[in-house]
Amino acid sequence: MAVDRRKIAVATAGFCTFLTLYSPQALLPALAREFGVGAAEISAIMTASTLAIALTAPFIGAVADVLGRKRVIAAAMLAVVVPLTGAALAPDVQALIAWRFLQGLLLPPIFAVTVAYIGDEWPPAQVAGVAGIYIAGSSLGGFSGRFVPGLLGDLIGWRGAFLLAGAVTLALLLPREKGFVRSHGLSASARQMLRHLKDPQLLATYGIGFGVLFNFIAVFTYVSFHLAAAPYHFSSTLLGAIFLTYLVGTVISPMTGWLMARLGRRRFILAVIAAWMGGAVLMLAPPIPAIIAGLMFCAGCGMLCQTISTGYVTEIAKEGRSSAVGLYVTSFYVGGSMGAFLPGLAWERGGWPAAIAMVMAMLAAMAVIAALAYRDARA
Repeated sequence: MAVDRRKIAVATAGFCTFLTLYSPQALLPALAREFGVGAAEISAIMTASTLAIALTAPFIGAVADVLGRKRVIAAAMLAVVVPLTGAALAPDVQALIAWRFLQGLLLPPIFAVTVAYIGDEWPPAQVAGVAGIYIAGSSLGGFSGRFVPGLLGDLIGWRGAFLLAGAVTLALLLPREKGFVRSHGLSASARQMLRHLKDPQLLATYGIGFGVLFNFIAVFTYVSFHLAAAPYHFSSTLLGAIFLTYLVGTVISPMTGWLMARLGRRRFILAVIAAWMGGAVLMLAPPIPAIIAGLMFCAGCGMLCQTISTGYVTEIAKEGRSSAVGLYVTSFYVGGSMGAFLPGLAWERGGWPAAIAMVMAMLAAMAVIAALAYRDARA
């Protein structure tokens, strides 16, 4: 029973975090009209949060390695309601950006520390499966954050209620950590962080994390431009509906542990990357069903890669897990930033096929990293 409660708690943490992170995305055009600004200026509210996450995740992890997991997670989930409320009341774009930056500062204490908690509290053979449950909750939160606000046209309201409910749920269901090894002060945690950066297995995993969000952002950003243009002419509602493909990841992520136990980590991730490449190629076909099928492959394979890599970080890092996960989060979000920028340059030169070619190149790099660095050990 206790295991079930813990799994519900970690899924709730993932859901609430990514719900709040991505909730403005579908509202950007409406917010641009309300504040009288252009697309580039209003999109800074998304960049502000992701930049704050990338900058602070390792350091928040170091703090959690000293203070403990549960108290940091629960406190952050309660505190993040404050910038959400501030964003709802923001009088201008500059204030909205500032509140979103503060919100980003409070998100790594939730999701980076939750992943470290999983590594502490479950046996190594179960970590990948529990990480899959966490990723499934995150996937559902990311989908809800993008899709539901577009339908409701609401900036906060129900999101604040979700976070408060999530914080209460987590506080009640998540037991205090038992397998946590406390770092002896921030200086010791900082030394552990430097050791993480010398571990080739961790560096390889950080590289794969970089590629996962790079490809996610590249595909789901530029497919919108592709489908909005001739001959498809998708409306905003239809473009929002393509995020339904995210739900594939929600369904299959919990299967990661079962699949990895049968194939081995290296063989499994290489198979997933190969399937992801197939999905990317499928999106070059003109028929809409082929494009949607390709998006489903990309969503599912991306979530599987994310589950494998986050679970592996917690297995490799025997000490200082929160800071190890924090470094992964930084690499992940830097990859997302590059996934928005570099494929844009490719798009300007060669359109959708050029953007997909860049995604294929990144997938090939991820496959090389996994083939050379990952151990083919059974979970």
